[in-house]
Amino acid sequence: MENETIFHFNLTMFVNIGFYCYPAFVICFLLFVIIVFANIVIILVISLERTLHEPMYVFIAFLSVNSLYGSTGFFPRLFLDLLSDTHLISRPACFTQIYVIYTYAFHEMTILSIMAYDRYLAVCDPLRYHDKVTPKTVRGLAVFAWIFPDICVSLCIYLAIRLPLCGNRIQKVYCANWNIIKLSCITTLMNNIVGLFVTIITVILPLVYVLYTYFQIMLVCRKSSAEFKSKVFQTCLPHTISFISFSVSIFCDIALSRLNVENLNPVFAVILSLEFVMIPPLLNPLVYGLKLPKIRTNIFRILSCSKTLP
Repeated sequence: MENETIFHFNLTMFVNIGFYCYPAFVICFLLFVIIVFANIVIILVISLERTLHEPMYVFIAFLSVNSLYGSTGFFPRLFLDLLSDTHLISRPACFTQIYVIYTYAFHEMTILSIMAYDRYLAVCDPLRYHDKVTPKTVRGLAVFAWIFPDICVSLCIYLAIRLPLCGNRIQKVYCANWNIIKLSCITTLMNNIVGLFVTIITVILPLVYVLYTYFQIMLVCRKSSAEFKSKVFQTCLPHTISFISFSVSIFCDIALSRLNVENLNPVFAVILSLEFVMIPPLLNPLVYGLKLPKIRTNIFRILSCSKTLP
């Protein structure tokens, strides 16, 4: 089967659950509504409250913006597939979905790395923090966080689009670059090399860097007072939860792409496949909204003010 004959891909991981597709649709829709609402609340609170116009909170707002981006790019197609008997997706729609999901994932990892850098300077070099983390620095880091992953993903997709394919069955509930590469009729050495390079610089290096920053933070905390440790713990815990959650989710997805899905329980495989596009967008606003006192206080204040309005 030549590349020109592939107009649609078939997403084969969807499990036939019969009538239960409707409860599944309702649950996913409610999850989507909660994700959108929670992240919009975080963005609005940080945008409207001047005391939160600090680098740490700006980066948290970036996470929420990215969560909205990833969720709105993924959930509508999922809703359609849940209520459909066939799970065909057109070639352009498939590569568009790959772009959205992959850029969402790499944006998330890059932003979390930048947040680790921010916390590292705040704890390990507090006297020079404001000299290093200036508004200009924040803008530069923001541009890097959004543009660099887009370039990496665009390169991978470009190489995948050029491949002649000998099939159209994708063992996923959404389109994935590696699954399409496995359908190639020719050698994919270049795709593999570029994919490995992109994975290293967008996943492995950020992971190593975050671990390094938190190791340094732990060394500083060992020699500090209990009050200082408590303050560091309060500001770093939400980031730690978000980073661990996303890292586990992304590595589960990478592992799933390399395994023979047919040997796994289909429901378990679907859960692993959906984890990194569902859990972090829901977890992040809850963790930051509940754990950081400034955000939590302003959320409650805004909600209480809205209740007193006639």
